[in-house]
Amino acid sequence: MRIGKVVGNVVSTVKDPSHAGYKLMIVDYLDNDWQLTGNRVIVFDAADAGIGDVVLCAADGGAAMEALKDKDVVADIAICGVIDRIDREGRTTKYV
Repeated sequence: MRIGKVVGNVVSTVKDPSHAGYKLMIVDYLDNDWQLTGNRVIVFDAADAGIGDVVLCAADGGAAMEALKDKDVVADIAICGVIDRIDREGRTTKYV
């Protein structure tokens, strides 16, 4: 699992048939200080996330397929949750 921020979306008029109907987003991973790393990935969205949302990404093909509830889709990474807040070391960071 990785935490990241949605920084864009992907529009594709032609896709592999297994990807039809799925929303693709661009996520920039966060480091331990909650800063963007510049490491961007294209992910499937199983949580109805939007640009600016901080999200939890399942960075494993099996977990991505489970989040999408589709055993036939070819996916490595999927957004499986939108994060409202993180509590760490007595400090709360809110994202809503």
